[in-house]
Amino acid sequence: MTMPAEIKPHQSIELLKALHILTRDGKLNQDSRRKLKQVYHLVNFIEPLLDDVLSKTPNPTVVDHGAGKSYLGFILYDLLLKQQAAGQVVGVETRADLVEKSKALAQTCGFSRMDFHHLSVADSMTSTLIPEQVQIVTALHACNTATDDAIQFGLNKQAQYMVLVPCCQAEVAEVMRQLKAESLSKTGLSELWRHPIHTREFGSHITNVLRCLQLEAHGYQVTVTELVGWEHSMKNELIIAKFTGQPKRAAQKRLQEILDMLNLNALQHRFGIGVAE
Repeated sequence: MTMPAEIKPHQSIELLKALHILTRDGKLNQDSRRKLKQVYHLVNFIEPLLDDVLSKTPNPTVVDHGAGKSYLGFILYDLLLKQQAAGQVVGVETRADLVEKSKALAQTCGFSRMDFHHLSVADSMTSTLIPEQVQIVTALHACNTATDDAIQFGLNKQAQYMVLVPCCQAEVAEVMRQLKAESLSKTGLSELWRHPIHTREFGSHITNVLRCLQLEAHGYQVTVTELVGWEHSMKNELIIAKFTGQPKRAAQKRLQEILDMLNLNALQHRFGIGVAE
């Protein structure tokens, strides 16, 4: 059987079928092709980071938050870790049925250094099921505040790298919506989110700006780029954070200034105001 050209060499075909990326006869439909392209691009970004931690840590751990069906975790393990002598992938997911399916698939594939846990982020920070030291935290399209939860986990574990592809986040936009009248009387900048479609889009954009400042305030160097071409996904922003151990006081100050200016002080807790020193 001839495999689609998009499939990487040494990729497990049975795994891709089990993940329903490939059909039973080894075909890719348009939706699966788009999904696979995104995951492959993300794996390409993660590979040098994983090489770096493998050179420093005997048995590094990658924790994938909001793992869902664990497309990223499985393909990451299949392409980058199964041929290594060490390294593990841990998926954290709040939907128990998906956790059980992922566990079964890992066993079927013989991926012995993969594990999955039905945990909230708060529980995962203290659970003995999760290694105390975590080198890389990933979150691919973790919905709403799940990306923020992954950031909190990474900060708590002082992960060397965080690789985040945010999805929708409605919390900031909702606060903007609720306080719109007050904001209109406070600042002309409120015109940026006066119309509902602008509230949604600007709220999503400013959420990622605040996330980046939060990471910088906690000692991370942040790079923001696009994952794939916008024709493949509208949720396409990629945030890569590398721990330097040098918190930026200016980032914390700027974060507070933006919350003040945009009337978002109700969300100080979300972005860790008062945590970084």
